[in-house]
Amino acid sequence: MKRLIHLSVWLVLACSAGERVDNSGPAPPSIPQSHAYTTDFPNTENPVSDGGRWLNGGSNGGDWTDVSSSARRAIGHQVEASYTDATAILKGPWGSDQRAAATVFTTAALDGDCYSEVELRLRSSISLHSNRGYEVSFKVSEAETAYLIIVRWNGRLGDFTYLFRGDGKAYGVKNGDAIEATVVGTAITAYKNGVKVGQATDNVFADGSPGIGFNLENAKPGCRGTNDRYGFSSFSAADVISP
Repeated sequence: MKRLIHLSVWLVLACSAGERVDNSGPAPPSIPQSHAYTTDFPNTENPVSDGGRWLNGGSNGGDWTDVSSSARRAIGHQVEASYTDATAILKGPWGSDQRAAATVFTTAALDGDCYSEVELRLRSSISLHSNRGYEVSFKVSEAETAYLIIVRWNGRLGDFTYLFRGDGKAYGVKNGDAIEATVVGTAITAYKNGVKVGQATDNVFADGSPGIGFNLENAKPGCRGTNDRYGFSSFSAADVISP
């Protein structure tokens, strides 16, 4: 989804988000899992299905776009309006506490104004005209304009709430980076290469499934058609049991 927000709005959001995140925290904890899924996207599918395990934002939600897989990579297909992120959610049921992780790939340089993002979804669901849950999104960039956001999608197209934002190249991702997101209780935490980089709390959604997503803004000339330059080469998810 498009990330252009005036500074004054970010100041309000920062105040409402609570205390500053301690980025020096430990790597993701070892939490027992009861339901797990992993893939390196071996099949050529549009939309991604893996034997009917996935729901997609366009095919099932109508207002968003689909994710496809080929050559052991998954990419998005957002080509039109903002907020129509390509989305794929695993079918349930899943436990409330969840972990999602993926490896990022890039094949060519990306224009920062295209807002190319790779997204992990938690406690999410898709149905016709509804796409709700939590999104942990990294901009694919090594520049100071990179960012990480944690967002609650409220259901309808363009209806979302920012829970956390971090700006700077430390929050961006590049080829080969491993990203991870967990939700345990009300805490939603983001990791990059095993290091905690952001956290938010929210108590709106307690159920749903993990999944993936991709953003690409298409208004600027040269952005359209660059979807295949970035995505995920692997993905895993588990529901987790708090110790």
